[in-house]
Amino acid sequence: MPTRVLRQISFAAVLAILGMPLSAEPAGSYLAARSAAVTGDYDAAARYYTQVLARDPSNPEILENASFALLALGDIDRAAVVGGKLLADGQSSQVAQMAVLAQKAGEENYPDVLARILENQGVGPLVDGLLRSWAQVGIGEVTAALSNFDKVGEERGLQGFALYHKALALAMVGDFEGSDAIFAKQEAGALRQTRRGAIAHIEVLSLLDRTDEALRMLDQSFGSDLDPKLQSMRVTLAEGGKLSFTQVKTARDGMAEVFFTVASALRNEASEDYTLLYTRVAEYLNPIHSDATLLSAGLLEQMERFELATQTYKKVGRGDPAFHAAELGRAEALRRSGKPDAAIEVLENLARTHSSLAMVHSSLGDAFRQMERFEEAVRAYDTALAQYEEEVNGQWFIYYARGISHERLDKWVEAEADFRKALELNPEQPQVLNYLGYSLVEKQVKLDEALGMIERAVAARPDSGYIVDSLGWVLFRLGRYDEAVAPMERATELMAIDPIVNDHLGDVYWSVGRFLEAEFQWKRALSFVDFGDASQEADPDRIRRKLEVGLDQVLEEEGVEPLRLADDG
Repeated sequence: MPTRVLRQISFAAVLAILGMPLSAEPAGSYLAARSAAVTGDYDAAARYYTQVLARDPSNPEILENASFALLALGDIDRAAVVGGKLLADGQSSQVAQMAVLAQKAGEENYPDVLARILENQGVGPLVDGLLRSWAQVGIGEVTAALSNFDKVGEERGLQGFALYHKALALAMVGDFEGSDAIFAKQEAGALRQTRRGAIAHIEVLSLLDRTDEALRMLDQSFGSDLDPKLQSMRVTLAEGGKLSFTQVKTARDGMAEVFFTVASALRNEASEDYTLLYTRVAEYLNPIHSDATLLSAGLLEQMERFELATQTYKKVGRGDPAFHAAELGRAEALRRSGKPDAAIEVLENLARTHSSLAMVHSSLGDAFRQMERFEEAVRAYDTALAQYEEEVNGQWFIYYARGISHERLDKWVEAEADFRKALELNPEQPQVLNYLGYSLVEKQVKLDEALGMIERAVAARPDSGYIVDSLGWVLFRLGRYDEAVAPMERATELMAIDPIVNDHLGDVYWSVGRFLEAEFQWKRALSFVDFGDASQEADPDRIRRKLEVGLDQVLEEEGVEPLRLADDG
């Protein structure tokens, strides 16, 4: 098999393919590579590992790590070169085998893919079983492929995967009746309920001239707030047109879908870097698989590799129906990387090209709000709400976010109206209950209603430090000092380094005569001001004044009745 060919490759040729000189610098390269790999800087890791290989070309650990880094970058061809060297040296490596197998699939060398799987040089039982079937489809052995899908489905826990891919294969070869029969089965499992599964079934129904069913399924699956792809599908169906089957057009596409399917299943079960290998292969095999690209970028964001995430989002072209989603993701990656102005620019451009999408304007509003540009945020939220032809429950967040912006602009009448509208759309939403309740407490109005709201929020989110803090604070404001102690102590357990929560606990301790503990909490609050992600709304000057003269004196200086007098009353 190809192993014989791989053994003929000299490492000088490998380095030439990788673009590395034979005299690559050895000093510190290994440690630099390890450090880069740990932080997810795959570009640097690949570069440094390759430098190490220039001096130690058969080191299996370095070969595997270099292959991993290149695969995580999405550079499948170079990963296959390094991985091929590792395999040619007689080593076993899932990463190397994945890279080489992906390259063969990318070349549509289906006989080679089949041979490698049969020689146990694949990725794993599920992937290998599904790839084997798609390779058989690729060489025209459809009957054998369908039989093999069934065989994969006999393995425990794999039936849903096998049925889903069998349905895709049947649709690809034009057997829409057979595909629909599988999609309609309960045994098809959760994959048929995913976005891609639902779209595939809708397309199949359309091709069977069952337009009404296709429309009904689209509406039931996605509601009325549709993105460009779904909106285009709905318009086509509503006008009596027929959809094409777009999910899988070739056996290579089917193989891409295998890696994407497995990546989606791994997302909450495995590490981000391991899952990324599967999404990168899916991208390589099907470059227009925007769902795979978005998943890759999302994983990179989770890993806080924002620059690489930004680059990945940019791979989705303007003509792709998912372009808006990619740009929203790119803006968020830019914001999280400390480039808020660049994020705003991306969103403003998107608002011009995709002006009918409420989510675009809402995201722009969020970006302005995070930068404390509240007037601009309100205008963006206004535009977002104007895009809806009818009221839907999902609008609650826009009203909530606009309410926050109004509140920060000291427009309380407008803010309260927005918060109450959000609660009308989503009556028990704990974030809204907490924000409105806390705001009422701070304004010293409707305190009994505020307490009820916050108690409901705590019941829904008992482990939210912010919400539990609100409960303690409203009890404090109501003069129920003893009752305020327990929830405020719980809030500091949940948010140990938040300066406001520690400041609040100090006030509560003071109110019940625990003065030394109050001073300790105020000192803690001061130590956490400007610390990491801690709240920046604490008032350090006021805290210092409390440490000098006590809370009662501070309240008197502020024109507020001291707590002791309020308590005695």
